Amino acid sequence: MITITSVEAQSRFGELIDRSQREPIEVTRRGRTVAYVISEHDMQELVTVRKRREEAARWYSQYRQNVAVQPDAPTLTDADVDRLVHESR
Repeated sequence: MITITSVEAQSRFGELIDRSQREPIEVTRRGRTVAYVISEHDMQELVTVRKRREEAARWYSQYRQNVAVQPDAPTLTDADVDRLVHESR
């Protein structure tokens, strides 16, 4: 990833857009990162990952609620776990 200043980005915007098709570009102002310029393809990948993460979080939340709702579910003690481990061997 290359880094350019905001002044350079303004004066070389066309080149910046072309370059962003090959790799993300970090834009800085006064030495601090203020923006990234990325291709449409990279942006779609980020959106897809965000959606999948949100779906996974919703699924897990629902799963945890379903597990917590079952008050009659047996609880395992350490002794139960040890017994089950030894039985499975």
